Amino acid sequence: MPHRVLMMDVDGVLVSGRPTDGRHLFAELEADLGLSPDRLRETFFTPFWEDIVTGREALTERLAPVLAEIAPKVSCERLIAYWFENDSRVDQAVLSAVKRYRERGVPVFLATNQEHMRADYLMQQVGLGAYVDGIIYSAALGHRKPHAEFFERAAAIADAPPKDIVLVDDTLANVEAARQSGWSAVHWTGDSTLDDELARYLG
Repeated sequence: MPHRVLMMDVDGVLVSGRPTDGRHLFAELEADLGLSPDRLRETFFTPFWEDIVTGREALTERLAPVLAEIAPKVSCERLIAYWFENDSRVDQAVLSAVKRYRERGVPVFLATNQEHMRADYLMQQVGLGAYVDGIIYSAALGHRKPHAEFFERAAAIADAPPKDIVLVDDTLANVEAARQSGWSAVHWTGDSTLDDELARYLG
C-alpha cells in the first residue's frame, strides 16, 4: 500500500459547535451579546467573507466598522473571542484516530477554509497543532476549497503527489473537487469511525 498523506478538514469533522453542548456557535448570540445572527450574516458574512477567508481582506478591518453600525456596544475583539470560543468543540474520537495515524508515520495536515486569526486559534488555543504536521488553509493560499488551486497548492506544501493524498471532508463539493485533483477523498458524515472510513486508504 502506498505511503499516504492524510488531510483533515476542520469544521464539521474535527471541530463542531459549542464546547458545552455542540450547538451552533451563534445559537444564543442575540441573548448573549444583543446581536442578531441574521443581521450579522447580511451585513458581514454575505458581503465580505469570501475576501476574508481567501486572505484578501483582514477580519478585524471588515468586522469593526460593521459592528460600529449594527451593534456599537459590541467590540470587534469581544465578538471574535465569543465566536472562536463557541466554535471549538473537538470530536475526541476523531482526534484520537488522527493521533494514531500520525504515530504510525502518516503525515497529517489540516486542510481547511479559514481566515488567519482562527487558523492560529485552532492550532494554538484549541491545541490541534500538537496532533498534526501543519495547517494548510485558504487565507494563506489565496484560494479556498473547492477551487482546484487549493488542492494544487496543498499538495505542493505537503510535498506529496496527489495520488498519495486522502482528504476527509464533510462538504461533498470539496470531496468531489479533491478527487478531480487526483486525491482520494472521504465524505465525512459522522455515521462511522474515522478508522472505518480510512481503512481502504491507510489500512
